[in-house]
Amino acid sequence: MTKRHIAHLLCTAALVGSGLGAAPARNGPTVHLVRPGESIQKAVDAARPGDTVLVASGTYHESVEVTTDGLTLRGAGPGTVIQPAEQKAATSCAQAGNGICVTGTKDHRVTDVTVASLTVTGFARSGLMAATTDRLTVRKVTAEANGQWGIAEERSFDSVYRQNTARNNGDAGLFLANAVQTEEGATDAHGAVVERNRLEGNRIGVTVRRLRNLSLTRNDITGNCAGVFVVGDENMPKAGDLTVRENRVTQNNKYCPKTARLPFLQGSGIVLTGAEDTLVTGNMIADNAGTSPLSGGIVLYKSFVGVTSDRNRISGNTLQGNAPADLVNQEDTRQGNTFENNSCRASKPAGLC
Repeated sequence: MTKRHIAHLLCTAALVGSGLGAAPARNGPTVHLVRPGESIQKAVDAARPGDTVLVASGTYHESVEVTTDGLTLRGAGPGTVIQPAEQKAATSCAQAGNGICVTGTKDHRVTDVTVASLTVTGFARSGLMAATTDRLTVRKVTAEANGQWGIAEERSFDSVYRQNTARNNGDAGLFLANAVQTEEGATDAHGAVVERNRLEGNRIGVTVRRLRNLSLTRNDITGNCAGVFVVGDENMPKAGDLTVRENRVTQNNKYCPKTARLPFLQGSGIVLTGAEDTLVTGNMIADNAGTSPLSGGIVLYKSFVGVTSDRNRISGNTLQGNAPADLVNQEDTRQGNTFENNSCRASKPAGLC
């Protein structure tokens, strides 16, 4: 967005919010301007489908819940900062420890919401949490130092995550799942896109859990304990049918202790565990090194309940300096996983490069 465009939106919002005389009839979308010291949630509650809530630079101590179709929540850039309030509001978003929530219901999937150009930081759970959405767009959002996930979604279709930064979050920088609490088969993400994001200093850069039909493209993933996890389990259908393409996955060598489901993590580039029919291609994967069972450049590994990774294609990647090896296949060779045309020096077992 250009400075001229921002100035136009601010001017429009000022006129809308001036309150002079009787309110005119609405002829189209409205811009609601929020300044420091004012409530973002109040503006969101007043907005109608198609409106924009434009939040000026400054720090805002609150959680924000969006349930209106077609709403755009836009800051003025990283200088628009949303942090936790000293006392939690009564909204479910705040009570759950999230910064921004985009929330539908089982009877109404909230659609066409955009969240852009702001920072969410310091929340106990997630900077941004989306649940039961369709065609959500999140772009140029910085999610930093949140307790669990930077940006997360569940039960959502056709999402776009583009040009975001997620750093130093307790678990995944980006976490996409069919359902957070429920054990069930993988769901179709309807072509969701994760593209050109910066993911650094998290436990895992990107986790895709029990989803199908999604692409991870041209992301910069560095300094995490693990770069990318594609995760499935014994539920059917299995996770997979994904594309992991043209990402830069380097030096994910931070140490993270073991959990109930995973061994300690360090030095993992891209890990497929319990996943099928996934294409991993054109990625640059370098200098991911560790001694975890999941360490290595590209790693195929049985899930924590022993489910195999089947018929995955590892093709045309450039790998160097990963340890214990650039390519690691801990699956039975009969599972139909293929390794072809990769530029690498070492593999486990030998012969994959």
